[in-house]
Amino acid sequence: MAKLALFLPSLAGGGAERVLVDLAEGFARRGHQTDLILATAEGPYLKNLSKEVKVIDLGVKRTLSATPKLRAYLAKHKPDAMLSTLEHANVVAVLANKLAGSPTKVFIREAISTSNSTMDLGKAKAFVAMSLMRLFYPKANGIVAVSEGVQGDMVKTLGVKPEKIEMILNPVLTERVFKLADEPLDHPWFQTEIPVLLTVGRLTYQKDFPTLLKAFAKLHAKRPVRLVMLGEGEEREGLERLAKDLNISEDLDMPGFVDNPFKYMSRASAYVLSSIAEGLPNALIQAMALGRPVVATDCPSGPKEILEGGRYGKLIPMQDVEAMARALSSVLSEPHKAMSEEWVKRYEAEAVISQYLAFMGVTSAPQKPSLSTHS
Repeated sequence: MAKLALFLPSLAGGGAERVLVDLAEGFARRGHQTDLILATAEGPYLKNLSKEVKVIDLGVKRTLSATPKLRAYLAKHKPDAMLSTLEHANVVAVLANKLAGSPTKVFIREAISTSNSTMDLGKAKAFVAMSLMRLFYPKANGIVAVSEGVQGDMVKTLGVKPEKIEMILNPVLTERVFKLADEPLDHPWFQTEIPVLLTVGRLTYQKDFPTLLKAFAKLHAKRPVRLVMLGEGEEREGLERLAKDLNISEDLDMPGFVDNPFKYMSRASAYVLSSIAEGLPNALIQAMALGRPVVATDCPSGPKEILEGGRYGKLIPMQDVEAMARALSSVLSEPHKAMSEEWVKRYEAEAVISQYLAFMGVTSAPQKPSLSTHS
């Protein structure tokens, strides 16, 4: 069995962090010695890690500051392969391994179109980040792109050779998801006949929740409906002000980050994604697998691939309030089309874990039985 390492800034409650936790658990379950290295060992996912995954806390607040300690780890332990995700962590992973002179093969995972990955930064910081990515990404042993859109964008913006990139979907459908979806939900809105829309994600510019609130307000003016937004972030105050201005505060709930979003998903009337940039949105896939009708923006990239061009949900233009309001009204009244077994299998964790191990040159054990019966 191999010695594997995974590197992340922290275990803050985001999709990229959740994916690497699931991969670490999967690698350990296959019998591989697995270290999860964190710049700062904090975040809600820490408490859920199994004992088979060893957490290594580098104890630094900024990801770039982790370079010396990660170099020391690689020089000492020399894992067979290391996987990282998120832009700064990817740069640090490649740089630290070069400085260590380690034989470790470094693989990086890009979860969003690189041309959009720095949209939350100022111009100067975005320029530096893109320059570092152009310098270090091509030096990785291999790169995982989570969707075709991310793969194409990386070749175009970073100059990475296509043969170095492998498109591997996210391991988002696990036994844990379906188990948590069945847990009881103590929320009064889900006990009534009034439809409840759900969205899950960090409250950031990228998610474009203002468009969702404006579309919800239009729908709210025509029929009884409620909206639950799960997630936390810097846009909270602005979104709360906007909700007040739109007179929808009474029918909007923003409880922040929750440990179990799946019990909300399985009971929501519909799921909504309003983003202007994604890679492969995990929550959208999970909501669909749990049988929810969905509305999603045709942002770069991911939703169009997931919905198969609109076959499995409403695909609408970005930042179009009217189109979103119409789509939300439509999904609440039309029959929902169930996902195919083939669609579900694409995102099953055990199959995706095998793909990661194969890409990293690690021998994989047989995967577990399919989860497709849950769909």
